[in-house]
Amino acid sequence: MGGDDARLRAVVSLAQTMAAAHTPRGCWRAAALGACEALGGSFAALSVWERGRGRLRVLVNAGERADGEEEFPDEEVYPVHRFPEITEFLHERWAGGGEPDAWVETAAGPEPGDGGVHGYGPGYCHQRVAALRRRGRGCCVVAPIVLHGRAWGELYVARPVGAPVFDRADADFATVLAAVVAAGLAQTERLEEVRKLAFTDPLTGLANRRAVDLRLDEALERHRADGAVVSLVVCDLNGLKRVNDTHGHAVGDRLLERFGSVLSRCGAILPGALAARLGGDEFCLLAAGPEADEVVAVATELCERAAGLELGNGVACGMASTGDPIGPDVSARRLFRLADAAQYRAKAARSARPVVAGRDGEVIRLADSPPQPPHDRRRLRGSHPEA
Repeated sequence: MGGDDARLRAVVSLAQTMAAAHTPRGCWRAAALGACEALGGSFAALSVWERGRGRLRVLVNAGERADGEEEFPDEEVYPVHRFPEITEFLHERWAGGGEPDAWVETAAGPEPGDGGVHGYGPGYCHQRVAALRRRGRGCCVVAPIVLHGRAWGELYVARPVGAPVFDRADADFATVLAAVVAAGLAQTERLEEVRKLAFTDPLTGLANRRAVDLRLDEALERHRADGAVVSLVVCDLNGLKRVNDTHGHAVGDRLLERFGSVLSRCGAILPGALAARLGGDEFCLLAAGPEADEVVAVATELCERAAGLELGNGVACGMASTGDPIGPDVSARRLFRLADAAQYRAKAARSARPVVAGRDGEVIRLADSPPQPPHDRRRLRGSHPEA
């Protein structure tokens, strides 16, 4: 009973640690480490089967990694034609109602008549065997992961040379662990979908105001820690009401979507920038790291591209950056107030280029002199937790 109790505790621990993970990567790592510990392995990996590309892509390597193995590899992939058992075990054997059982490989390769574990005949030689030898591992157990009724990928756990070889009981337990991992992955997918809905504008697919507030707080913390430049560009799409009144809201929505695409394309020039729709006809671009002049150049290109949108009338664009002389008191609320005041001034002047706080003294005065213009007051009221 002691061994059964230990395995039951391992299953519970695996489920709990995956449930406690806050990100997909955290979930993958918890799955690999939990399975590795439960099976007494030294190394574990979680891989997803990308059917459309005909390959297995490794999501995480956990435990004692060999040379060249990264914890979260960017591009560690294996063509499935080199692993014929992928389609056999992850599809054919259970598609007709069978069970996706785990199997064992050893660095020595299977012995004749060991079909109870490996399922392959004499003379078998396989890429997994070569990989075990190459990385100094003695054996592994591979468990298919089934998610939403379809083969999703695999759980791989290895032991070093000299350690006891996995047996049939280990393979059966690995099958159980793979089912627990599948449940954890499904929960993470659901949470990610909820998170995406909570932080995404449904019309344009851009980030929403909630996402901007969180990212801006993080960016300003980084600014205070290491001086990274934080820049905020606020845009107001001109002429949207006229389009709605003349052509209907469906056409107005298409204009918003088109501008969202332009904003996203321009934002991609700045590493890590966040493109967002604040609401109505108001958009923004948040960048942390690039110099202010780089952001001004992107904002200028944004204005030029927006001017060419069919039915539109360009954008009024304002910018505020910690890289410009905007004063020592830099907070999320003040940065928004300055960018919004700059945007208001650009709109009033019908400027075809962005107006930048700190480079236009009138903007600082406008932002710091109450009462703000009606347009500015409308957004600043409740626009940020600090407001």
